[in-house]
Amino acid sequence: MQTAHRFDHIGESVIREMTRLAIRSQAINLSQGFPDFGPPPEVAQAAVDAIQGGLNQYTITWGYPPLREKLAEIYTQRLGWSVEPDEHIVVTCGVTEALAAAMLAILNPGDEILILDPAHETFRPGAKLADARAVSVVLKSPDFRIEREALEAAITPHTKAMILNTPHNPSGRVFDEEEITTVIELVTKYDLVLITDEIYDRILYDGRVHVSPGGLEPLRERTITIGGFGKTYAVTGWRLGYAIAPTPLARALKPAHDFLTICAATPLQAAALAALNLPESYYEQMREAYHARRALMADILTELGFIFTLPQGAYYILADYRHLPIPQAQWNANRFARWMTTEVGVAVVPGPNFYANPEDGEGLIRFAYPKKLETLHAAAERMDRLKG
Repeated sequence: MQTAHRFDHIGESVIREMTRLAIRSQAINLSQGFPDFGPPPEVAQAAVDAIQGGLNQYTITWGYPPLREKLAEIYTQRLGWSVEPDEHIVVTCGVTEALAAAMLAILNPGDEILILDPAHETFRPGAKLADARAVSVVLKSPDFRIEREALEAAITPHTKAMILNTPHNPSGRVFDEEEITTVIELVTKYDLVLITDEIYDRILYDGRVHVSPGGLEPLRERTITIGGFGKTYAVTGWRLGYAIAPTPLARALKPAHDFLTICAATPLQAAALAALNLPESYYEQMREAYHARRALMADILTELGFIFTLPQGAYYILADYRHLPIPQAQWNANRFARWMTTEVGVAVVPGPNFYANPEDGEGLIRFAYPKKLETLHAAAERMDRLKG
């Protein structure tokens, strides 16, 4: 029996595969990017209250109205234009659905979309599902900077859009003003649509402040801004995201979302509203906690001999293992990551998973550290054998 050709080159998620392997091997899971601690108690209670209060049926397809009103208030200030809750906002089943809906909304068969490698593994399949072609632009390690020459060289008459993920997973980069200027100049020069994945917009380090590209004047009419709740509030399993776009783009996004999922879970959307109403002190405490996790993870990996660049945002470290004083350091990344999981007892993601050309990610593995400090200390104890 024949299956659709679009899936001929789309495999299952390697990240989720590593989680399953971690469960079978009883490994500490530093592969998939989810916290091992719970959400703020008032947010969890808001979900319980919503369920018990009767919010258990479909909400309006574009999202629970009070949640969209709050998002409109936040993003009107952030983006600098009047975001209307009924016109410009679509609440989705996670950022992954928002990205898929965005690509379905704007890409035609044969169109091309630029993706910065290393990239999250959902980006390329999303383009494939839209019958479009993902064109990779490699950010060179260890700096992972956007270079104008490389980006412009990838643009063809078929290029329709670009995905920009900042703070960036898996490198931890927060793209600076010079890099964003490059994006602005090329996106406007070649009349592209910009899709931004800003899921880590609240997890930044060393005083950095997130700037949404869609709030910059040249990009306001051509940007789909995507965010979510899972990372900031430790509710990755709730699968809640959103897309905000100017009217022409939003009108295409809405039916894409509607016929993919109808609507996100109603009681969880009500709880997301409670999350957005948390005081600023919550975010300050969260950032302080992530600074401590980053410092501990960096100390652990440095002592073992990994080579990496300290993250500026998000909660991952993409590390080179090839200088470790063990024979396994000469293995390819897929083999090394699976050995780490099954034999060392610490699950990681192989670097090639984040590249269109797997060779570009050889020698790299990704550690996710949204974990309790005791979890990271336990992982350090298991990784002690990497000292040789």
